[in-house]
Amino acid sequence: MAQLHESVRQLDVEMGHDRFWDNPEAAQAVVRKLNGLKAKLAEYNTCKGQFDDLGVYMELMTEQPDDTALLAEAETAFSAWRASFEKLEMQSLMSGEFDGNDCTLTINAGAGGTDAQDWSEMLMRMYVRWIDAHGYPYEIVDVMPGDEAGIKSTTILVRGENAFGFLKNEVGIHRLVRISPFNANGKRQTSFAGVDVLPEIEDNTGTVEINPSEIRVDTFRASGAGGQHINKTDSAVRITHIPTGIVVQSQNSRSQGANKETALKLLKSRVILLQKEQFKDQLNALRNSSQIAWGNQIRSYVLHPYSLVKDHRTNCETSDVQGVLDGELDPFIQAVLHATTQSK
Repeated sequence: MAQLHESVRQLDVEMGHDRFWDNPEAAQAVVRKLNGLKAKLAEYNTCKGQFDDLGVYMELMTEQPDDTALLAEAETAFSAWRASFEKLEMQSLMSGEFDGNDCTLTINAGAGGTDAQDWSEMLMRMYVRWIDAHGYPYEIVDVMPGDEAGIKSTTILVRGENAFGFLKNEVGIHRLVRISPFNANGKRQTSFAGVDVLPEIEDNTGTVEINPSEIRVDTFRASGAGGQHINKTDSAVRITHIPTGIVVQSQNSRSQGANKETALKLLKSRVILLQKEQFKDQLNALRNSSQIAWGNQIRSYVLHPYSLVKDHRTNCETSDVQGVLDGELDPFIQAVLHATTQSK
């Protein structure tokens, strides 16, 4: 905790320099980091205060062991402290270089036709519910509607402290088993969708330059939500980085210029990651990913003939499928974080 206080002090000093705002992007990165550290301090102080309160309750209950109202208050206080402690515990597992960063989460429909596209939209809803519940600002920068229902793909930009750290282990194939609503015979259908998560990297040093001659910019008519105007103009932007083969696109804004700016930012982040040795294999795997189908799933969601969500990496499971689809992912995220930490 002393180190955390010292980090806050150093950043406060850095922000006090006369030329601090000469580089706005770098300055904003410092501000975000400082706000994140201060939030951690506040959470620690809250947890410590709740723990101190529990000590008081213990003393009072020793003097008044038959006071049922006091016992109820103590149980409520204990539940609040445990929630705060578990949150701090999860944050302590964020030890990766980019765990504290913003991230992009991409969902792609796999094997299963219309059912897989509907499943991809269900996953999109699930992650948005989780993101909302944790107070992260987010932006759906790209979505490609399905042919009949659901979506073929989507990219969500998630901002906030430890966004990548919490979501990074969602990468993989997600499998759904259910009675297909698109099958007139009511047959059971297995569908697949792939999830990718990458950290967002700020180029605070200005060392990465995107050469205009090395990119191809394509514009196209945006699809999906956004009203009639967004579908009448070629506002969506797709950028291909020719040297690396990286492709990014954005269609969230009605402005082509704004979409191009977002896409360029995403592209620069991908190029920076590619230069990071530890991410080269991961990015190559994403560009040449295995088939989104049988045998590759990290988690199964079964609605029929029984109700079960099971993570195949940790064996964490629950019968509350609807709760999970409503965004209750923390038990699975925590289980994987604990498992990966213990294996190091």
